[in-house]
Amino acid sequence: MIRIDDLALFVRSAALGSFSNAAREVDLLPGQVSAAIQRLERELDIRLFARSTRSLRLTSEGEQYLPYAREVLETLREGHERLRRESPELQGMLLIAAPSDFGRNQLLPWLVEFRALHPRLKMRFFLSDQVADIFRDPVDVAIRYGRMEDASFIALPLAPENRRVLVASPDYLARHGRPASLEDLPGHACLVYLLHGRAYDKWVFEEQGRRRVVSVTGTLLSDDADVVRRWALAGQGIAYKSWLDVSDDVAAGRLEVVLQASIGEALPLHLVCPHRRQYSPAIQQLHALLRERCAALTAGWPACEAPGCRPGAARSAVT
Repeated sequence: MIRIDDLALFVRSAALGSFSNAAREVDLLPGQVSAAIQRLERELDIRLFARSTRSLRLTSEGEQYLPYAREVLETLREGHERLRRESPELQGMLLIAAPSDFGRNQLLPWLVEFRALHPRLKMRFFLSDQVADIFRDPVDVAIRYGRMEDASFIALPLAPENRRVLVASPDYLARHGRPASLEDLPGHACLVYLLHGRAYDKWVFEEQGRRRVVSVTGTLLSDDADVVRRWALAGQGIAYKSWLDVSDDVAAGRLEVVLQASIGEALPLHLVCPHRRQYSPAIQQLHALLRERCAALTAGWPACEAPGCRPGAARSAVT
């Protein structure tokens, strides 16, 4: 008889291309995963993987069997979700991936609040500025910044009106002065974010309906957005950040918005899940809570003189 756990390990091993990686996800030894695959192969009387010391790949039979294995697991998951919908109490495991800065400083306390409302719900929380692959990585939902143009997954809006904003600490501005225009930015210490090894040193703004790019330089660069924010708090320079990430700091006076009249790049926030069938009651209620909290933050957007600067006025330009 085929074991469901063996079937799940087969699907994850195929996705990750490694017994070791699949074992690490579920806290098993690689040998235990290998034994599970061998057990499944005996039940099916086929060879699912071609193994070598350096690689693991599906055989032609394994490739043919994989979509059926996925369908079985998805059917079981859907049945479980249906039972959960009939229960007034949320339970089970929810796996969430989020960007580092927003995840640590905004999302984390909201998840604590959500967990207090649903004590039988378990959570796994993954923080990284590397974009989670919701089809390959072991996550149910991912919180993502940016425009969602990939139709292969479901993107639910959390903060469609969010934008980037220039910020610096009062201490930095007292020591180095406040830039009077975008042309002044290259002469300031700018805190640069790295993504996939590439410096995000070309900052995008909107001027009279046109896209404007300003090249900046800085001696401090990091691939962790939270580090960039902390450098700004420490008076090390000017940062170009998501308003959601710095709104609390601005409200508390730890950071000040620079060049308020310059409209920053649109940066909508979404909750993403692989497909509609995975839009479980837990995800539905989490989405409602996060959207409410994000709306409260974007409502505090600083006033500015330029038309379309406020999020409400920019709605037509943001997906």
